[in-house]
Amino acid sequence: MSVLELLRERRRQGSTPGQRGDDARLVLLIEGGSSRGAYSSGMAVAIERLRLLPLFDAVYGSSAGSLNAAWLLCGRAEKTVDAWWDPRVMRTTINPLRAFSRQPVVDTKHLVHTIYTQVWPMGFQDILDNPVPFHPIATDALTGEATDLHSKIHDVGSLQTALRASTAMPLLAGPPVIIDGHPYVDAGLSEMVCVRSALAQQATHIVALRTTREDDLPVGPTRGERLVLSRWFARHAPGVVHTWLNRKELRDEEEELLATHPACLQIRPPLGSLQVGRTERRPEVLRAVVDTGLQAAMNALEAAVVLG
Repeated sequence: MSVLELLRERRRQGSTPGQRGDDARLVLLIEGGSSRGAYSSGMAVAIERLRLLPLFDAVYGSSAGSLNAAWLLCGRAEKTVDAWWDPRVMRTTINPLRAFSRQPVVDTKHLVHTIYTQVWPMGFQDILDNPVPFHPIATDALTGEATDLHSKIHDVGSLQTALRASTAMPLLAGPPVIIDGHPYVDAGLSEMVCVRSALAQQATHIVALRTTREDDLPVGPTRGERLVLSRWFARHAPGVVHTWLNRKELRDEEEELLATHPACLQIRPPLGSLQVGRTERRPEVLRAVVDTGLQAAMNALEAAVVLG
């Protein structure tokens, strides 16, 4: 059974997690990429608008994809999408000038604990109460392995910490985030699309919200990145060095797993869509990117509703 067929059947049955009439495990994977996550944010809006979330058995997020997953799981993906071009968010969360004072260029602590509580409140308790489980992924700073933080989330505080860990970009976001005495860094260093984690947890059907175009080929660290980041990794995340240096091979493996899976629907920005840098803040660019992601997902998923 294809992904769209499974979605239509579950929609027809009105099934919810724990009450399925099938033995499939349908998961939603949300890719990150810092500001490039605006693409998967728009795609998450489509999932919400089409009321497809209850049909999934789990939602996995990597880096900014974890934030988009959180907004979807608390039912506020569309209501809060304007945050991508709200200067109170982007101008205070991402500020390249802070590098000169050795402060985080991407301040995820401010984002999660101030923006998400005072400016654009996130329904943290709604995420915890949602019957669809949330699986934010982070990278173990001592081993370089992708780590599912689902089991470490028990309350609002631990959920906020997990979101920070999943988005703790090396150097740009400051030191690793500590959970239970263990350091974690950005999920994208070990698993950009979460497909290995999902398959290890018996996923049979996959919908992947991608932030990279089909012609965005994986590349290894540049010479400049090696010069700048090698010392940071040696000091803060020694276990990640090997993973980081071999990131092209890891990305190639992810692409192969997604492309060859018998029941996987990938939704990607169309060819020719905008290239987005990690620290992009221009409102007109981010608005266009969100709209592109929304339309791409609506085009791919409307059949699950129209034909259901």
